[in-house]
Amino acid sequence: MKTSWRSASLVAAAAAVLALTTACGQESGTQSTGSQNVGAAAPAAGYTSSPSAATGSGNGYGADSKEENSSSTESAGQLTVAENVKIGKVVTDAAGFTLYRFDKDTAEPPKSSCDGDCAKAWPPVPAEGASAATGIDKALLGEVTRSDGTKQLTVAGWPMYRFAKDTKAGDTKGQGVGGTWYAAAPDGKKASATDLPGLSVRNDPKLGDIVVDKDGKTVYRFLKDQAWPTPKSACVGACLEKWPVVAPVAADDTKGVQKKGLMNFTRPDGAKQQTINCWPIYTFSGDKAAGDTNGQGVGGTWYAVAPDGKPVGAPK
Repeated sequence: MKTSWRSASLVAAAAAVLALTTACGQESGTQSTGSQNVGAAAPAAGYTSSPSAATGSGNGYGADSKEENSSSTESAGQLTVAENVKIGKVVTDAAGFTLYRFDKDTAEPPKSSCDGDCAKAWPPVPAEGASAATGIDKALLGEVTRSDGTKQLTVAGWPMYRFAKDTKAGDTKGQGVGGTWYAAAPDGKKASATDLPGLSVRNDPKLGDIVVDKDGKTVYRFLKDQAWPTPKSACVGACLEKWPVVAPVAADDTKGVQKKGLMNFTRPDGAKQQTINCWPIYTFSGDKAAGDTNGQGVGGTWYAVAPDGKPVGAPK
């Protein structure tokens, strides 16, 4: 039996409304602020980070130029590979200090762009005396001549540095500084944790089970957003610079996250944004490394997301 076009349309519309009302807005104990017109919303309050979140202190390179770790100018000696729970395998010198690479450098050909105050905050690792240990291909080790004529160690062409704020073996305080500095992996690439699903759950020592993205970055909710009857984001304009939206993630690319209300929606600017239990989700620009939770409680409106979509630690 054929169904008329008009009847089919009515059935489809009713089904869509039913799906939204059953999937979205079912969270109990959390009040929505859905009266705001998202398209005309002003930049939301409570999205700023502390002044030092992006660059650290002092000279704008993430460390005061007076700071210096105990091995900043020494030979790297025999390099080793250390396993960091947050960022995976990283290259360290013989004393256990993490070695970093700079996004503004180049590997082909090798070239350092860090001089002056930058080199005080990020001391170049001398090429002389460096050797590879198990886990590092010695063929990847090389050197580059700096602007002052000194020779700097390279791994896969990338110039290597230490960080002045790393004061003891195992420190990785330089990871993600300025969005350009990253610990070096044994192959010269940026260190990163084992590949994660698009969304998964991590047990944080302070917050408990929270959702993280594919890079291990903490995922957040904004209390001024709404989920019912349809997802709406109140974070627009300058807010998005501090709180980037999480792009759509396939349902089968998640682990431990509630499937109900796991959907995406179109923002007023045309971009697609992922939701958990229909609530829009974001990351925080102030989180520089996997495992950071610097966005927790910012402005009393931003909170990490639990696997069921609720804001962790938000006022009742």
